[in-house]
Amino acid sequence: MRIVVAEDLFLLRDGMVRLVEAYGHTVVAAVDSGPATLEALLSTRPDAAIVDVRLPPTFSDEGLKAALAARQVIPGLPVLILSQHVEQLYARELLADGHGGVGYQLKDRVLDADQFMDALDRVAGGGTALDPTVVAKLLGRPVRADPLATLTERERSVLALMAEGLSNTAIAGKLFLSEGAISKYTTTIFAKLGLAGDEDTNRRVRAVLTYLDAGAGWA
Repeated sequence: MRIVVAEDLFLLRDGMVRLVEAYGHTVVAAVDSGPATLEALLSTRPDAAIVDVRLPPTFSDEGLKAALAARQVIPGLPVLILSQHVEQLYARELLADGHGGVGYQLKDRVLDADQFMDALDRVAGGGTALDPTVVAKLLGRPVRADPLATLTERERSVLALMAEGLSNTAIAGKLFLSEGAISKYTTTIFAKLGLAGDEDTNRRVRAVLTYLDAGAGWA
């Protein structure tokens, strides 16, 4: 795919360029302002664009405005919004034009490269990729906090195996780690889930129940 990246922070912009290219795609433009975004989208007509909401010169909603303007000229131009914020007015307009190829992801909820690239692929294919938090805010619904949000990927892996009924020894074997390392992970998991000050067996059960209640064990 041919991709346009619009992000004003150099390190994040450069990181996204490297990520996209590592997955075999081509970045045809990497820009850092609203006007440059619109120009790049119209001149290159990419297969998809990754656009931050708040770009220079106003640092308000320049990215979203550029995406909307480009889609008026090129209906259905695939755009994946990547931001720390949910700008409801323009986000509603972007999602309501009926052409598909739209995504809205929050930066602090992108957990790994595969998740992000899957969202980009869906948008490029004419589908949607909307973070549940964005949907909840656009619909005016309260956002339910994810109890597992503070866990690292490794801690989630340990908790997933814990939910399968594996002991620390068995988990260590599965993840090719020492039993001592798993014990440290479980202690950290208990602390992050607010399960301190209880016997380990009971905390283990409560941690698994939290994991299952969050839907992490469903497929």
